[in-house]
Amino acid sequence: MTQTTDVGAAVRITDLTKSYGQVRAVDSLDLTIAPGEVVALLGPNGAGKSTTIDTLLGLTRPDAGEVALFGRTPREAMNRGLVGAMLQSGGFPEDITPGELVRLSTALFPSPLDPADVMARTGITDIAGNRFGKLSGGQKQRVRFAVALTCNPDLLVLDEPTVAMDVAARREFWASMHRLAADGRTVLFATHYLAEAEEFADRVVLLRSGRVVADGSVAAVRALAAGRVVSAVVPGADPAGLAALPGVTDVDAQGPRTRLVCADSDAALRALLAAYPAARDIEVAAHGLEDAFVALTAAEPVTQGA
Repeated sequence: MTQTTDVGAAVRITDLTKSYGQVRAVDSLDLTIAPGEVVALLGPNGAGKSTTIDTLLGLTRPDAGEVALFGRTPREAMNRGLVGAMLQSGGFPEDITPGELVRLSTALFPSPLDPADVMARTGITDIAGNRFGKLSGGQKQRVRFAVALTCNPDLLVLDEPTVAMDVAARREFWASMHRLAADGRTVLFATHYLAEAEEFADRVVLLRSGRVVADGSVAAVRALAAGRVVSAVVPGADPAGLAALPGVTDVDAQGPRTRLVCADSDAALRALLAAYPAARDIEVAAHGLEDAFVALTAAEPVTQGA
């Protein structure tokens, strides 16, 4: 069970602005997350994801704007154990063990989880006695996740949580996250693995140049990329010839299949069959999240204020 918190938004960011010299990392950003939501924060490198997360956790002071977590300042929320964070930056002593880290962390908060339960949930029981410096990259990520969970948080903030994990470890990680979210916890995670956002998030917030350019369900954000995708096995396909077909805006060969991004899928499909009558296994689908990501982040940057 999660702890009792004030009624209201789990996260409320209002007019947040942060610059580093001449670079505006976050530009008048507004974001509200309700308790129990699972939100993916997406964007290309330099979009402002990490700065937003650092400010939300009180690690960076904003130039302007306000951040509230369950109606409290970030420091108050952290001190009460309402927020658990798993970040890319920072580290642990090489000689400490995961078991020692978890037990030490539980001693810092008013209502922590049981250390043995935390280690079981995060899959580190079998490495609890090993030295942190001897662990693989994926194992270190699981230990960081365990430490973030020890305070029994109502809000989990995860910055690229599955970096260095292999496919099996990522699958196990997200299975454990599904179970935690089912308890009613709020989850905000930044990731470059768009498939993770597509599968796990209730909501996607897409940043570009420090501003929100899309915010909604995965389906709603996907719909912002106009057009459809035609996928087919095309014997003797010539990428240049396919790109020249009417209605086609991009061509991508993926193994034996060719993927046509289309502004007009009907015109493209008719032209494809006329030019390549041996084309087979044809599928027409709406854009995926990756297509929307590329379309929305490849646009010209928003003009920033002085």
